Amino acid sequence: MPVEYHRAPLREIAPETLYRILWLRVTVFVVEQEAAYPELDGRDLEPDAELLWAEDGAEVVATLRVLHDGDVARIGRVATAASARGQGIAARLMERGVARCEEWWPQHPIVLDAQQHLGPWYARFGFVISGEPFSEDGIPHVPMRRPARA
Repeated sequence: MPVEYHRAPLREIAPETLYRILWLRVTVFVVEQEAAYPELDGRDLEPDAELLWAEDGAEVVATLRVLHDGDVARIGRVATAASARGQGIAARLMERGVARCEEWWPQHPIVLDAQQHLGPWYARFGFVISGEPFSEDGIPHVPMRRPARA
């Protein structure tokens, strides 16, 4: 069965699917990366927030979130299940996330905060480092920006 890609605001996601999305985020960010922080930050509930995810059968194997963040679009909470890494699933999901931001807010740049070692991966999608490195929960990050399309 091929991987299927989806997007929806939180209120339109079936409870079981939402549970799997949030489970993946907690598994990657809190458990795997040993970063004890409030993963459920309330931003998923914002009116303009959308979650994107990839499913392999009933399993959510990758996810990300897009937000309208003032004068920029923001991509965040990019997570991939260990079993799905290296297969291009996250890259295809990221392409969809960028396209969604450009569709919604074509006049706005897209920003994200990347774990520093993933900077080159995000560069594949047109993002460039846009500021000084910083530490978030003990993990080195860099701010990145992709210019507005329009």
